[in-house]
Amino acid sequence: MIQFAWMIPLFPLIGFVINGIGKKTISRKGSGIIASVAVFLSFAIVGALYLQVANGTLQTATLDIFTWLNVAGLKIPFSFLIDPLSVTMMLIVTGVGLLIHIYSIGYMGDDEHANTFFEYMNLFIFFMLMLVIGANFLILFIGWEGVGLCSYLLIGFWFKNNDYNYAARKAFIMNRIGDLGFLIGIILLYYQFHTVNFLEVFSQASTMQVGEPVITVITILLLIGALGKSAQIPLYTWLPDAMAGPTPVSALIHAATMVTAGIYMIARSSALFVLAPITMNIIIVIGLSTALFAAIIGLKQNDIKKVLVYSTVSQLGYMFLALGLGAFSTAVFHVTTHAFFKALLFLGAGAVIHALGGEQDIRFMGGLKKKLPITFFTFLIATLAISGIPPFSGFFSKDEILAAAWERSPLIWLVGMATALITCFYMFRLLYFVFFS
Repeated sequence: MIQFAWMIPLFPLIGFVINGIGKKTISRKGSGIIASVAVFLSFAIVGALYLQVANGTLQTATLDIFTWLNVAGLKIPFSFLIDPLSVTMMLIVTGVGLLIHIYSIGYMGDDEHANTFFEYMNLFIFFMLMLVIGANFLILFIGWEGVGLCSYLLIGFWFKNNDYNYAARKAFIMNRIGDLGFLIGIILLYYQFHTVNFLEVFSQASTMQVGEPVITVITILLLIGALGKSAQIPLYTWLPDAMAGPTPVSALIHAATMVTAGIYMIARSSALFVLAPITMNIIIVIGLSTALFAAIIGLKQNDIKKVLVYSTVSQLGYMFLALGLGAFSTAVFHVTTHAFFKALLFLGAGAVIHALGGEQDIRFMGGLKKKLPITFFTFLIATLAISGIPPFSGFFSKDEILAAAWERSPLIWLVGMATALITCFYMFRLLYFVFFS
């Protein structure tokens, strides 16, 4: 199955091209079906690769497509890395992405620019897959910048509203701040190791001493990139404003996939980060602060999407905490569980907003349990999951993060536990206001 891996990002790109060329001739529903089929085909190949990874027949494989750059000793192949981490992330991107595409066919059915919407969504999936499948930092950076561009296009999708355009620009500019640090980090990485290939960089780094200044500087620069993309203090303020886009955009980009790119990049570069204890401690402080700070802000929000977005920032802080504690697989586990329950919450919020003709203030909602029974049931399941109530998925991933925190320091565990309880409170407040009060 490995020989077909190059087709994974290709299908969404083809969907983007077809919808782009046929924008004026394909119906809105047809455009949505084409976009969904493109993502489904990628999902099918990723599913087959996942089965190989799960049964142990595939561990780590590199697929060279062609030699991309070969100048003055700098040789960078255009190659893909297939391993458990990249396959897990691709499964999230294509799996959750497919469900959101299908939902969007109905949600965007009345929008005059629905074809353009599906065009952008397919382009986003293409770039996100490039980000997670690339075998070197340069291909990762192409995907990294690409998802930033698509985020800008989708946040400002309803461009006739000037406030939405400001929100899109804010997201774009704040991400550029982080991206500059990331780019300088990649340049310094090449200067130190004379390669940007993941496997070559990590094998060379394994011979270095813990705490070497150059590794600390590189990891801090990479971390700056992650702070922007994954909306951590101080670069988090773009994400609440990003709710200007259609709700499926919030579900796909700002809950399940794009904002987890920073967590993926640090997990992928774990061989470098474990050599920089200073950086790891910085990640713990930032993650813990963001998780608690955003959860407290979430307590006072009255916009249904704003409650969910501050919850996203808080959960991303939780993931950063796991990374800083060295529990990289636990962080990716929480990325996986969070992608599903948070996408479900946003899609449920979208159904509520749609049913109420665009109303987003929870103070004007209430008693919707009888009117929207299916939405209530799905929203309840996702609320139980994000609140960490067993036997739902959020319990297991949060439990592992708190266990790692307890091993490091009871104080870290206490703040993490307080954050979990606050999350529980504001999510059930949201559920009560919308469906019961």
